[in-house]
Order: sequence, then structure tokens, then C-alpha cells
Amino acid sequence: MLMSLEWFDRVSGELQDHLKSICEKYDRNGSMIVERGSKHPRIEFYTELDDNERDYFSTLFFDPYNEEFYMESFEPDLGQISKVILTDIEDIVDAVHESFHNYLEEDDADYDYEYDMDMDDETDDGEDSDIYEIDVDWETPEVTAYIQDNEVEVTYQFGIVQETGDGVLKRINRIRTAEDDLIKDETNFIFSKEEASTIIAMIASHMDSLSEME
Repeated sequence: MLMSLEWFDRVSGELQDHLKSICEKYDRNGSMIVERGSKHPRIEFYTELDDNERDYFSTLFFDPYNEEFYMESFEPDLGQISKVILTDIEDIVDAVHESFHNYLEEDDADYDYEYDMDMDDETDDGEDSDIYEIDVDWETPEVTAYIQDNEVEVTYQFGIVQETGDGVLKRINRIRTAEDDLIKDETNFIFSKEEASTIIAMIASHMDSLSEME
């Protein structure tokens, strides 16, 4: 175990310098935070928003038992999470670098969409433009799934998309730092009624394989 964490610490120490040298945009905008106390230690990468909150774009996990780094991604076509093992520092840097640029492209696309809608407003002689928003009827309040020493809290909320009838599962992760700053990370997962039974069955059949959070 000691050797495993030494490898994790060595990569954590080198990673920031590697990323700064390979990408000027990351040097200006990207940051990382190391969470060493988890069962699977992780390094989270984020950008700082104007309101001092963090917008996370990638997470690198470390398996101390197999001494390997990996990333996870959800495959919507398969309905499951895939695990990509990264064997060396070069692979790790490339993966984080790619995630960062994908994040920037998505952010630029959102900005372009908002800008185009604003331009439409100006050319419609004051008429309201049709801005598509997803309306959700929240069927439950936020339900706490995990809490630890008032420092970490994970909640879930279930809702129904009004237009399609699909389900929405919102996960909010709140972390209180040593400086008493609150970090909030929110994700939403939309699924159909047909998918729901498959998801429930997959989780139920593998509950015994899951480990408790530490």
C-alpha cells in the first residue's frame, strides 16, 4: 500500500507542471485538487468561475490495490460506466488535456448559442424569441444519500420532464473545505421509462459488489 500511495503522490506532484507545459490555455485557466483520503484517491480538475465556485471537467482516480490510474465515463448507448486505465504519466496528461479542450469546446458552443439567441432578439423588433428550456416537475425534495462530519454531503432529487415524460435524477455534491468554502457540483441524468427498469435491475444485481464511501 505504501508503494502505491508513493506512486500516486509522485504523479500528483508532477502532473500540474506537465499540464502547464503542454497547454497554454490550461496554464491560464485550469487547476487541480488532490483528494488523498478516499478509498480510491483522486485528482479533480476544474476551472474557477467568476463567483469563486469551481466548474469540474475531469476526475482522475487511482486504484491503490492494482496500482493504476483510471478515468470513468458514462456510455449512453450501453447504459453503463466505462473505465479507461492510464498506464503512465504521458497517457494521463493526454487524457486530461483532451478532457479540458472538450470542456472548452462545449463552453464555447453554449456561449455561441446564447449569443445567437440574443442577436435574434434584436432583429425581431422586440418580439420574444423561442428559447427552449427543459421544464421539470420535481416529484421529491432533495434526499440526502451520504453525509460525513458536515464536510461532505451528497443528495439526490427525482423529477419528470414535462414535455417528454422522461425521468430526471439530479445529484448534488457539496464539499466544505478547510477554509470554510462551499464547493457545489451538480449533475443531471435523464432517462426513459424503458431505461429505468434496466438501470434499477443492474444496480440491484451488483449491490453486494459496491464498497461503502469512506
